[in-house]
Amino acid sequence: MSSGGGGGGRKKKGHEEHEEHVNHERWLVSYADMLTLLFVLFVVLFSMSSVDQKKFAELAAGLSAGFGADSAAFSGQSAPLDGAANTAQVVQIDPGSNPGDGTSGTEGLNQKQKDAVEAAIKAEDRKKASANAEKAAQEAEDLKEVENKISDALAKENLLGNAKFTIDSRGLVVTIITNEVVFAGNRADLQTGGRKILGAVAPTLVKLPNRIEVDGHTNQLKAKTTFYPSGWELSSARASTVVRFFTEHGIVKKRLSAVGFSDTKPLIDPSDPRSVTQNRRVDVVVLTTLTADQAALLPSAAGADAKLHTGQTTAQAEAEAAAEAAETTTTHD
Repeated sequence: MSSGGGGGGRKKKGHEEHEEHVNHERWLVSYADMLTLLFVLFVVLFSMSSVDQKKFAELAAGLSAGFGADSAAFSGQSAPLDGAANTAQVVQIDPGSNPGDGTSGTEGLNQKQKDAVEAAIKAEDRKKASANAEKAAQEAEDLKEVENKISDALAKENLLGNAKFTIDSRGLVVTIITNEVVFAGNRADLQTGGRKILGAVAPTLVKLPNRIEVDGHTNQLKAKTTFYPSGWELSSARASTVVRFFTEHGIVKKRLSAVGFSDTKPLIDPSDPRSVTQNRRVDVVVLTTLTADQAALLPSAAGADAKLHTGQTTAQAEAEAAAEAAETTTTHD
């Protein structure tokens, strides 16, 4: 009995020693797994940083065949770029170069490769310039149609002579001379005549997606303003009055803005006798949606419409277009 009990005691003691041995060494398994994973990670990173051009070309060719297209970029062959005739080549770029420093991209290239890069850049610039010119030309046509519609409304009320038009880099500018017809002297309250003019303009503006800017201007007379501290407040107040009128006639507030320029932007030379009335005005600007690069081309795209002119109605525009078409046909015959 006692020997059996002693054997049982020894067995229990051996079991306890085995448990303690396992607890001490289990962390080594996790540690070894972590080291293995780190080793694999660094091997992969190293292999990615070392590019074998031959293997890369083989991979590119395989991808090209897999996608079913013979690409000059995949196959490593030279190919003409759009707008660059047959002088441009696809240049092998060092995968280790830094594209952000502006210099390492062509470092180590021979002169032929540098010429190819320059030709590609010029071709892209020409393509971009051509696209911008097309956008500007289309925008000039669209703004001209807006002018025609506003002119139709003004002509219907016998008010066509009360507004002038210009297309500049901002968009379509509708210039309304304020001389006593729109605002009284030194005042920012709309006269009856001014309400009629703006009332004819508003319906066309309501239908447009463009933002509208209203600019107030005073003339260059040195006379002191009576009801406002200076021309700045007077011109701003007049622009704000027009904006408020437009909101009352259906134009959403967030599309509108009011700006006062006082006498800083004369329409005509202050030495001209007409400047007393012509420079005292409100400009309603239909702002273009073009980018800055495209908008800069608007004046040249607009041609004669870039100069201050009386509005042209839709009927007048159609008659002019028909006359030009007939003249072109006669010339070709």
